[in-house]
Formats: sequence, structure tokens, C-alpha cells
Amino acid sequence: MAHFVNKDEGFPLLEQIKSLGDGELLDFWEESQYLEKFLDDDAEESGAEYERLILQELMLRSCIRPISPR
Repeated sequence: MAHFVNKDEGFPLLEQIKSLGDGELLDFWEESQYLEKFLDDDAEESGAEYERLILQELMLRSCIRPISPR
């Protein structure tokens, strides 16, 4: 399972997301969606930021991967 560094340690969330494998990234996305249900309304903006960063990284990865021949 992925391990995220505390914000105070100076390792930005975007860099943490980039360091995750595809499966770990999808797990983190799923967990963030699940946890968002339990957080108050102020945390929804934070959850939206996680989702935006994860989707951005997945789109970037899909553009970079070579297309495998069929």
C-alpha cells in the first residue's frame, strides 16, 4: 500500500503521486473517495484537489505510454 509523507516534511503531494505505481495511484484515488464521505464540507475542496491531481497524472501517463501492437 502507498505511504504518503506529511505535508510538513516538504514533499509535495504532486511529487508523491508521481512516485506511485498505477495500482497504488488507483488505490489512493479509491481511498480518497471513500474517506471524503466521512469528512466535513471544508474537506471536499481538498478531496477535489486530490482527484484533480490523480486524474491529471493518469492522463499524462496514458499519453506517454507507447501503444503496443495488436
